[in-house]
Amino acid sequence: MKKDIEMPEVSGVYVAVISEIGVEGEKIWNAYIVNDKSEPIENVFVSSKGYLVNIKGEESKSSVLRHFYKVVPAKSSQKIEVVIDDVLKLNNEYFVSFYHQDRLFDKKFVFLAETIKKENISVVPIIQKQGVWIK
Repeated sequence: MKKDIEMPEVSGVYVAVISEIGVEGEKIWNAYIVNDKSEPIENVFVSSKGYLVNIKGEESKSSVLRHFYKVVPAKSSQKIEVVIDDVLKLNNEYFVSFYHQDRLFDKKFVFLAETIKKENISVVPIIQKQGVWIK
């Protein structure tokens, strides 16, 4: 049964964590979903969480947050959430599901612990700002 389910590969959609300046001039990180396709994606559902198990076996985790966007237009981005400094030391997982051309797609994007930092930033396509991104 499971082998009969076709899971199409996700391309042209990715998650980026962008370094930005907050309202009070402080440095903040914001997570975005980026649609690099030439068509919109619809019914976009994003579930995010942070987690880590240290070498002593102690588990740290954040709350699970869920976000829904009716449409993310072609060649655009949608802000998901602010990524607070406390969760940068955790693995940050974004599970993204969406419809494109009447087909359901989903993909898990994981930023490993301590990878969201200035040493790993580059210009993120579409957004044209500095950040860390996963295709």
